[in-house]
Amino acid sequence: MSSTVEPVSGYPTIPKDPTAGPFNMASYDDLYQNFQWEDMAKALNLPRANGINKASICIDDHSPEVMQRTALLWQAADGKKESYTFDDLRRETNRFANVLTELGVKKGDRVFVYLDRIPEIFITLFGALKVGAVIGPLFSAFGPEAIRDRLEDSGAVLVVTSPELKERLDSIRGELPALQHVVIVDRKGSAVEPLHPHEVSYAAMMAKASDQFTVPYTDPDDFSIIHYTSGTTGKPKGAVHRHAAIIAQAATAKYILDLQPENDIYWCTADPGWVTGTSYGMFGPWALGATVLVYEGGFKAEDWYQLIQDYKVTVWYTAPTAIRMLMKAGEAVAKAYDFSSLRHLCSVGEPLNPEAVVWGHQVFGHVFHDTWWQTETGAMHICNYPCMDVKPGSMGKPFPGVVAGILDDEWNPLPAGEEGHLAVRPQAPSIFRNYWKRDEVYQSRFKNGWYITGDRARMDADGYYWFIGRADDVINTAGHLVGPFEVESALIEHPAVAEAGVIGKPDPERLEIVKAFISLKAGFEPSETLKQEIKNFVRTRLAAHAYPREIDFLPSLPKTRSGKIMRRLLKARELGLPEGDTSTLED
Repeated sequence: MSSTVEPVSGYPTIPKDPTAGPFNMASYDDLYQNFQWEDMAKALNLPRANGINKASICIDDHSPEVMQRTALLWQAADGKKESYTFDDLRRETNRFANVLTELGVKKGDRVFVYLDRIPEIFITLFGALKVGAVIGPLFSAFGPEAIRDRLEDSGAVLVVTSPELKERLDSIRGELPALQHVVIVDRKGSAVEPLHPHEVSYAAMMAKASDQFTVPYTDPDDFSIIHYTSGTTGKPKGAVHRHAAIIAQAATAKYILDLQPENDIYWCTADPGWVTGTSYGMFGPWALGATVLVYEGGFKAEDWYQLIQDYKVTVWYTAPTAIRMLMKAGEAVAKAYDFSSLRHLCSVGEPLNPEAVVWGHQVFGHVFHDTWWQTETGAMHICNYPCMDVKPGSMGKPFPGVVAGILDDEWNPLPAGEEGHLAVRPQAPSIFRNYWKRDEVYQSRFKNGWYITGDRARMDADGYYWFIGRADDVINTAGHLVGPFEVESALIEHPAVAEAGVIGKPDPERLEIVKAFISLKAGFEPSETLKQEIKNFVRTRLAAHAYPREIDFLPSLPKTRSGKIMRRLLKARELGLPEGDTSTLED
């Protein structure tokens, strides 16, 4: 059974950006044919005498000129600004590596960081990598249960946190027998004295630590980081990555983000608690020697636009949810700011709706280039490039060095135009190496030499991939398979719709019907008339069976901190089912 709903592609192809940088002068086909992972490793001078250590590559091993370049531009929520050169970070991360050594942390130990987006989050993560620890970033919005699940599962021996967040950790401290030390980063002077026996002051320890440290030998296959992913049932799974992943992260930062380190100011809006915030908030760009902007505050259109203007951001990597929120704020707000510094825009986190691609082109003068990858892949795998024409709504094409395919239910490749399981060959250096302590689950994700992503997609005749939905999200209505993303894309083209989430609702006649949950833009009020208008609007854009037969208006939709609309949560609430893991739910 195949879908009769075509991908939302009613927008014309947008020609490649004529201002694309020198990394993209070659055609995609030339790059694809000639690219070798080994060549990228050689370009990074890998492996080295001390093997491959992400911290060394990103922080220490640049030329003297680059070491004096600004690595981190940081702005606090209250407007305070700080900046750090690569040499500043080298010395600070060395100090923290010595702090960890004094506390008895050794190679392979798990060290978690539970902080807001402050400079210390980067200093402590990279310092831990230098001693060979396996790092685990945590969202600062996590509550006690989410923290416990991750620290207990990983057997973390040390956590870095702040006085403001420590209370949540204290409430479950007795359930974490492996946890030996808690390092308190007290920027605001709010720590309660005296500290508990297992707690130490970051400032006090750093003040007496040497800024010299020799990074021990790190094998490319040594584990470097754990990112926990949430599912519909059960506890989160810890996807483990190795140090060699830096090869793919640097390569994709170079060719997809098009980073030109000597000129760019790069802003990745993702939190380090999410894989994008590590792979492309620090690893990829710093491996290339680029300057990264980090903003502690939350989302507000005016604040984000001000940051782009003030810091003269050139390359911007953000999420579809943020783009839709900017759209919701209106073009009038955007017109008050200067975006002339921008030259390349990318998106990640969930499929980017075609209207958002076109809107970005109209407002910023540049197209948002969608990128597809997962926590498990560790780096971008299917993407839109500056050197490619963009088909709005498409995921793009596989990155050179990545082999992708659309498979049937027996895990055999399907021809162009057929919908099936999206899969990739597990050959990129960034592909995850296991789920922590869950090898059986890990092995189940591989079939016939493919990593099965859990997404459904199709490839068109030009080799562009089109996302349909998660395998368990696809809606079967009267024998027709409908992808939620397709319907959502059509819905947000309506002038009243800010965000939309679509699920399949059980129906005695049709098996399932399409149900939509919608948040409205300012100036629009829920009504039965508006519901019918939106239904008719979608019906004219998709096949008759694909329009939402039911619509509920909500003030906002449940989303993860990374910006993904949680369709499974919408479905669970609609059907009165258990909500499963909600630890990554946005505030």
